[in-house]
Amino acid sequence: MGNPVQLRANSLWTAKGIDMAVRRISLEAALRRKGLPAGLLLEARKQAEKTGDLLVRSLFRMESVSPRMLCQVLSDISGIPMRESIDIEQVDVDLVRALPLALARDLGILPLWQEDDVVVVAIADMAGLQAVDDLRLKLGRRCRPVLAPHDTLRDAINRAFDKASRTASAVMEEIEDEAGEDLADDLMLQPDLLDDPNQAPIIRFVNSLLTQAIKDRASDIHVEPFEKELVVRFRIDGVLYEIVKPPPRLQASIVSRVKIMAGLNIAEKRIPQDGRIRTRMAGREIDLRVSTLPVRHGERVVMRILEKGKVFNLEQVGMGSDTLSYFRRMIRLPHGILLVTGPTGSGKTTTLYSALSEINSPDKNIITIEDPIEYELRGIGQTQVNPKIDLTFASTLRSHLRQDPDVILVGEIRDRETADNAVQASLTGHLVFSTLHTNDAPTAFSRLVDMGVEPFLVSSSLVAVLAQRLVRRLCPVCKEPHTPGTRELLNLGLGKNAISTLEQSRAGGGQVFRARGCAECLDTGYSGRTGIYELLVVDDEIRSMVTAGANAGQIKRAAISKGMLALRHDGLRKVVEGVTSLDEVVRVTQEELSELEQ
Repeated sequence: MGNPVQLRANSLWTAKGIDMAVRRISLEAALRRKGLPAGLLLEARKQAEKTGDLLVRSLFRMESVSPRMLCQVLSDISGIPMRESIDIEQVDVDLVRALPLALARDLGILPLWQEDDVVVVAIADMAGLQAVDDLRLKLGRRCRPVLAPHDTLRDAINRAFDKASRTASAVMEEIEDEAGEDLADDLMLQPDLLDDPNQAPIIRFVNSLLTQAIKDRASDIHVEPFEKELVVRFRIDGVLYEIVKPPPRLQASIVSRVKIMAGLNIAEKRIPQDGRIRTRMAGREIDLRVSTLPVRHGERVVMRILEKGKVFNLEQVGMGSDTLSYFRRMIRLPHGILLVTGPTGSGKTTTLYSALSEINSPDKNIITIEDPIEYELRGIGQTQVNPKIDLTFASTLRSHLRQDPDVILVGEIRDRETADNAVQASLTGHLVFSTLHTNDAPTAFSRLVDMGVEPFLVSSSLVAVLAQRLVRRLCPVCKEPHTPGTRELLNLGLGKNAISTLEQSRAGGGQVFRARGCAECLDTGYSGRTGIYELLVVDDEIRSMVTAGANAGQIKRAAISKGMLALRHDGLRKVVEGVTSLDEVVRVTQEELSELEQ
């Protein structure tokens, strides 16, 4: 006949419009039947009694218990069908918006889609049934629960709310429709950007702005006030795009909201301020470096997006196999200076972080001096410079030498004192990584000499110089084949040698593509970036030339004769590999007076 309590429960949920069936199976008996050791059950029961939580929730937290096995047991007990996976593309975002993210996470519940006038709702355990009933009342439709492994459901919740988040433009339209509200009072901090769809208007707009920027792979968010308009732009793959134009009357409220999130003084509007926002989006930890600047019509705000937990890998920075092989050899040398050069935003920090991550090991003491520290590297000591207390690159480098380092990263060589200290560190048995703002690799030698470092010290300390730029990758969905004519190549500024190199590569089976634009790449024709590189390895001949005072052009010709690929050469190689376009390579190497063009 069955357990009366379970039968009553079955009738109750069916009457409430929740389709389910209940079977009479003991939880612990089912777990033992699945092979769960009695010791683990006892430990989970003790934890549940200690925390006042359900037994199954305690089991969730035990890494030795398979989430899928637990889900199957719950399915056996309740008769609720189990789904091992959830296809996010099928999830109805309108249903997802019916409940806040925090509630979905806490209760372990996610509405999925509608089947025959019944909403299918994923839950992690029986505690979610009450939430299913509440959701039924809110939606006004019958609901059918399905069980999903708690790790699968947690991931699906994050991804579904990410998918359901609205664009900044859509939120701004809603704000403009909400007349008569005092927006200045709506500046409370929320724990997650996607938590509550019913937040105050300005909070909702700023959160949607951050959410959209992260989803669009933006590196920076610009909020720019002008005389008659307020403009928000995103920098995506190195290029700025206009996203939305909020009403100018909202400028003060938007800036105040960002300042509160960054811990800045909202009353101070006369001087620049710098801060940091630490937040989450769909479970991902995000850091934003915030800079405010007073301008004529208000305050300008720029937010740099830094995702915590980013993995740095030399295999992914875009070096050719030959360049990568040489570079890996250089970063494992016992001493010397390795410089990475290029303008701001050319990916120098990513390359150096990737190099440090590759050589990082328990037997190496690696210390960095940075301004600012953008990402935390596990197992590496990182110091932030602070000129206000005389903690400069030069003074910090002197202190670091007393910390018994094997490898030192100096964020940038800006002056003679830092350069001298770096040279002395390399000559006393340390490997020094640093950056320098020069257009190409050979110019690094003359730049250090111009700073006041003796040529013989430069030649004896430098082991390699890597120049780099970032080019946008062609969108793999919409890129189209292209056969450029000689006139087009000349109009692009390519010299005869560059055209010859390109033609030879195409004759060898290479294919040139160009950007078109589609929904996947936001109609830009590009998606993501990769590097182009020029690696100059210092040998005896180069050393002699530097000591003798040779100029950058002479050093470059000698390096190319030994096999060095100039920046544009490496870019052309990526063009015929279908990675990027000719226009993109020309755009980022316009200032290069390469041997290719002479």
